[in-house]
Amino acid sequence: MLVSAKDMLTKAKEGHYAVGQFNINNLEWTKAVLLTAQECNSPVILGVSEGAGKYMAGYKTIVGMVNGMLEELNITVPVALHLDHGSYEGAKACIEAGFSSIMFDGSHYPIEENIAKTKELVAITNEKGMSIEAEVGSIGGEEDGVVGAGECADPEECKMVADLGVTMLAAGIGNIHGKYPENWAGLSFDTLDAIQKKTGKMPLVLHGGTGIPEDMIKKAIDLGVSKINVNTECQLSFAAATRKYIEEGKDLQGKGFDPRKLLAPGFEAIKATVKEKMELFGSVNKA
Repeated sequence: MLVSAKDMLTKAKEGHYAVGQFNINNLEWTKAVLLTAQECNSPVILGVSEGAGKYMAGYKTIVGMVNGMLEELNITVPVALHLDHGSYEGAKACIEAGFSSIMFDGSHYPIEENIAKTKELVAITNEKGMSIEAEVGSIGGEEDGVVGAGECADPEECKMVADLGVTMLAAGIGNIHGKYPENWAGLSFDTLDAIQKKTGKMPLVLHGGTGIPEDMIKKAIDLGVSKINVNTECQLSFAAATRKYIEEGKDLQGKGFDPRKLLAPGFEAIKATVKEKMELFGSVNKA
């Protein structure tokens, strides 16, 4: 059964580890993440972006697939199904469809509007026992060819949004989505520390987990980050394993073209990446 991310993140914050959010893109992805979480005895958050939601034929399809897998793969570790960077409309659609957690990304609205919309969604999610993530200060990254440096959030604004009763807060600390450029300045731990002092026990979220050096990840966890989002890294390992299979001509041998065979190396690669991250984040055996 899907659960809200609240309990798993409260425990993570107290225990100084982080729970990974692994974005899912299809059935292979979902199965790989769930099986690895069970094998590692780790809580896990399945992230779904609005684009991935459309790709997988809609939120209800995803809820049906995930709930079916939890039952038929005998998954007993805590699993939250979470909308990633949701719009206001997307958040409402996921609440309807049966997600157990949502992120409302109102960071592009003026702060007053971000607060008003977040407040409304907090009331709905509270009533339904769901968790909700809000964002302050945009997360950088490549969007339409423009690479954003990754802004740092204003700690005062973070406090205003945290005080609305959200479960967790994503605050920009110089992190970006996708691959990091060579001239990246690193995470701003001063900003993180200031945000942590203002928001107290609130679990903080680090977006753009791919490519941040391990020592920085560990330091961020020490400073109150309890949820780390990983997407690009799984995509890269899946693509590399699939490329290798085809370059070695294995799809031309016997029934090697069968998608179950063709996608198997990529599936195993996702599992290996997820396991590595769970070990790094410290969530193994924390279910």
